[in-house]
Amino acid sequence: MAFTINTNLDALNTYRNLTNTQNSLSSSLAKLSSGLRINNAGDDAAGLTIATALGSQVSGLQQASRNAQDGTSVVQTADGALGQAQSLLGRLRDLAVQAANDSNSTSARAAITTEATSITAELTRLGNSVNFNGKNLLDGSAGTLNFQVGADGNSQSQIGVNLSSANLVQVASNLGNAGASFDVTSPTTVAGAQKFTNGTTDVSVTLGAAGTYKTVQSVADALNGDSNFASTFSASVNGNNQLVVTSLTGGTVTGGTHTTAAAAGTGISTGTAITGGLDFSSASGAQAAITAIDGQIQVVSTARSNIGALENRFASAVSTISTSITNLTAAKSRITDVDMASEMVNYSRANILSQSGTAMLAQANSLPQLALKLLG
Repeated sequence: MAFTINTNLDALNTYRNLTNTQNSLSSSLAKLSSGLRINNAGDDAAGLTIATALGSQVSGLQQASRNAQDGTSVVQTADGALGQAQSLLGRLRDLAVQAANDSNSTSARAAITTEATSITAELTRLGNSVNFNGKNLLDGSAGTLNFQVGADGNSQSQIGVNLSSANLVQVASNLGNAGASFDVTSPTTVAGAQKFTNGTTDVSVTLGAAGTYKTVQSVADALNGDSNFASTFSASVNGNNQLVVTSLTGGTVTGGTHTTAAAAGTGISTGTAITGGLDFSSASGAQAAITAIDGQIQVVSTARSNIGALENRFASAVSTISTSITNLTAAKSRITDVDMASEMVNYSRANILSQSGTAMLAQANSLPQLALKLLG
């Protein structure tokens, strides 16, 4: 090789090697300081793509686990209320068994009916009040609640909780007092004497003149305002804007007519019986009530059974998600995390080469100085 001054090939080669060594040293320092094998896309483009997808899936599963725990909370809330409903129904059944005994006097049966009415009212209140985050659970309005327990956007990533059968409002309605619905064609035409009976007690209420009432609710309020009526019946308005009269002491409600045309009021049609209801006024009625209550106990028990199965399913989902998170995190770690021992070997090698390269570059830069001896 020629002995030149303008071009120092030895220095250039040494510099090139030293630059590569410095790059390797910088890469090792970045990996050792961060603990990551991939610090930029250039380190491993394909690995970075896979690791990013795995990271998104792990993050989604962590949120899905929280969703599943919310689902557990929902079904536990519903289960607790249904357990209380079973206790109420058990007490109601005891009352029915008590009423089936003919040793009870009329006043005793009335007291039993009063407590039974209170229990059905509590069932209705319970159904309307139990909610999770503002969403009612046991009044039949919840329908099917879907919980995202997976990280993907398909049906297999969701668990549906159907609460339509867990309807305490309907249970209470099925056990409610016997009653009848009455069509009020026009509230303004309601006037005069109105008669209602439950088979054992007749009550007549004299209402105001035609034009006094503007709504069906105002008619119901007027009836409830009569003390004789309120001691035996209760009036309300249903979703069809019909007047509903229920008996507080059992029996079948009828009304809307009088024995004499002169005494009959106007504006309220003959009643249509509402099915269901409990009758504690006789032993036979109480026995029928036992059967009706048993049916509703079975409804609540079935709902609790379904909810219990869902609770176990959510617990299983949380456990499965936890295992998936662990395995996916391990897979991501194998791609992105640096092997510290192996990288330390690379660092030590690059560090030694960097020091020797620096020394050799100094020697290569001094070689042109030998040309001065040829000129001297």
